[in-house]
Amino acid sequence: MATDVVVPTLGESITEATLGQWLKQPGEAVKADEPIASLETDKVAVEVPAPVAGVIGEHVAAEGDTVNVGAVIARINEGASADSSATPKVEDRTAVGQAEKAAPPAPAAAPAQEEPASGSAPLTLSPSVRRVVLERGIDPTTIKGTGKDGRITRDDVMAAPAPAAKAPSAPAAASFAPAASSGGERKEERVKMTRLRQTVARRLKEAQNTAAMLTTFNDVDMSAVMEARSKYKDLFEKKHDVRLGFMGFFVKAACQALKDVPAVNASIEGDEIVYHDYADISVAVSAPNGLVVPVIRDADKLSVAGIEKTIGDFGKRAKDGTLKMEEMKGGTFTISNGGVFGSLMSTPIINPPQSAVLGLHRIEERPVVVNGQIVIKPMMYLALSYDHRLIDGREAVTFLVAIKNAIEDPTRVLIDL
Repeated sequence: MATDVVVPTLGESITEATLGQWLKQPGEAVKADEPIASLETDKVAVEVPAPVAGVIGEHVAAEGDTVNVGAVIARINEGASADSSATPKVEDRTAVGQAEKAAPPAPAAAPAQEEPASGSAPLTLSPSVRRVVLERGIDPTTIKGTGKDGRITRDDVMAAPAPAAKAPSAPAAASFAPAASSGGERKEERVKMTRLRQTVARRLKEAQNTAAMLTTFNDVDMSAVMEARSKYKDLFEKKHDVRLGFMGFFVKAACQALKDVPAVNASIEGDEIVYHDYADISVAVSAPNGLVVPVIRDADKLSVAGIEKTIGDFGKRAKDGTLKMEEMKGGTFTISNGGVFGSLMSTPIINPPQSAVLGLHRIEERPVVVNGQIVIKPMMYLALSYDHRLIDGREAVTFLVAIKNAIEDPTRVLIDL
């Protein structure tokens, strides 16, 4: 008996997704609730579990197809087994870069095909990892994965040694379209934008078209925070089992500043202004397919340790692709730390319907004047982009100065100044 595999409910207002990758191929055995496909939505990748145990019968949809919620994407033959199935196991041809012949294998070769299936987990690669595998010409079966359930990540592929130089195989050469046939290697590759990237592009452009965006800057002396971090980081990690970073200080400083300047924590809905008496802080986190922005709920009620634990968990799960869609909804204010990538200064774009975003940058030693003397201080540029329809310049500058004061004198946060 065949059971249909349908696209599950993906969340409020999400009606479709892109089939990013098949994790199981026709002829492969699956257990109930075992992931068989990965769907890309506007926000995250969602794995589709097998509703029953059996053998994958057929794929109704192909990778890259847009599928609606409730649509059938595959069928599973219940009660069948991979050994008794007439359909041969299909390897990940794109990842390995070798085309299998359509003819069935010789009887003598059958045991050799069954052995890897029983001794190791099926090879699953995300689209971004698969592309790096192709670019570097590495056999993914030789790489030990460090991701969830032993999956291979992009970092694993980049850390793997490059293969010895050899003549390129026909399939590998066919994956690129040469722009010219003479005078050196000139290659082009066309890769369809992921649904996440398309959504990011659309929302950023909508923000520019809708909001009256303006950015104001300030710089902050990081000496006090760096001294506190250096002094207490070992005790902090021992007690809370998490590293003490700079984001905890900035989130606490932002929560206090948002109370002082509530317009920065507000949003525009139609002809109304919505003020929030809570601080749900969105933090930009790097993921394999781009930046995602999960939300620290009620950040104003959390300790520095609670904030650092939440951010650390977000970062790990963003890399594994296991963030949930509800974790990225809402948010009243965003903090984006471009400094981890070496950014000196930027003008961040607000995340609608929010009205402001704080951009952090790299810490750099610079000469500054203190009490009439030129001294070297670890300085950071701060940037606040805001919607001028709602936030006046005076309020934006007041907010940024409040952040600066709290970071330069962290005691102010403790005594609510």
